[in-house]
Amino acid sequence: MSSKGSGFIQALIGAILGSVITMLVISQNILPFMQNINPNTQNNNPQTASINVEGDNPETIYKAVVQKAMPSVVGITTVSTQNDFFFGARQTSGVGTGVIVDERGYILTNSHVVDDGTATSVTVLFYDGSKQEAKVLWNEKALDLAVIKVEKTGLPVAELGDSDTVEVGDISVAIGNPLGLEFERSVTQGIISGLNRSIQISETESIDNLIQTDASINPGNSGGPLLNSKGQVIAINSAKISSAEGLGFAIPINIAKPIVDQFIEKGEFQRVYLGIRGVDVDYYKQATGANLNVETGIYIASVEPGSAAEKAGLKEGDVLIKFDGKDMDQMSKLVRELYSKRPGDNASIEIFRDGKTINVDITF
Repeated sequence: MSSKGSGFIQALIGAILGSVITMLVISQNILPFMQNINPNTQNNNPQTASINVEGDNPETIYKAVVQKAMPSVVGITTVSTQNDFFFGARQTSGVGTGVIVDERGYILTNSHVVDDGTATSVTVLFYDGSKQEAKVLWNEKALDLAVIKVEKTGLPVAELGDSDTVEVGDISVAIGNPLGLEFERSVTQGIISGLNRSIQISETESIDNLIQTDASINPGNSGGPLLNSKGQVIAINSAKISSAEGLGFAIPINIAKPIVDQFIEKGEFQRVYLGIRGVDVDYYKQATGANLNVETGIYIASVEPGSAAEKAGLKEGDVLIKFDGKDMDQMSKLVRELYSKRPGDNASIEIFRDGKTINVDITF
């Protein structure tokens, strides 16, 4: 064999041996490391094993939520008449958002979106671009909720969730019309930042039990849905603290459910009445200077004849302290509790009279 042929064979044998040695090094050193970083390998770290993250990546969740809920979100424009001291009656316009809760045209929104029921004209803009005049069926300023209706059927309906199961840290998605219809159906996302929040809406009134989110909520978002990762409505967006960023508030959907259910079942809402005229104890003390010998409560200024309150023995001058075990320090809180009751329901009331605490049972 020639020297050239011998050199070629030696080179070939050397290359083969080098490859075998390289594979042995990889199998003994690198492959075990790759197995350790395999994402499918179970993590036995006791600090992370108890954390269970459900669902796919957030981007996929947000897209799915929007696709599911968007068709049920509507824009709302209003026209109201205001009396001005200098210029007389003048018309003002407003913009808000709503969510369809029944295919026969029932829409849930904020009371302030429809100017607390005084709007002279309410128009609904649907996902398909069509418009329809609406009628305000019910509104409550203390809840900042309203139900309006259009004469249209076959509408896409939002799925209502359970706000009692919401936890801090849950994903939240808001849909609405911030700053007007120019930015209609804008989507913002974040998390649930807090529960059972209260905000002051006037000198004597506040809205309680609100859900706080860092999803951006701006003027025009009011009345729109706050959604969970399943695309269910867990709250109705209501207000935003203008002096800080990332502080949005929404009304838990479970407050609205009994009202919505009555409209769906009966086409109307029948509210129960306690039959009293009341004022917050704090405000009564400031206005009269009277000493009621009680720190907080609702002072009963009058009792309506024939009402549930009169039948239960409530009297003018009583101070209502608790309703079904819940402390009552504002009339607006009592109003919200009454919305959870139906004709025929019972409630236990604690009152303060003549230096004594008395428990009373009431049937509506």
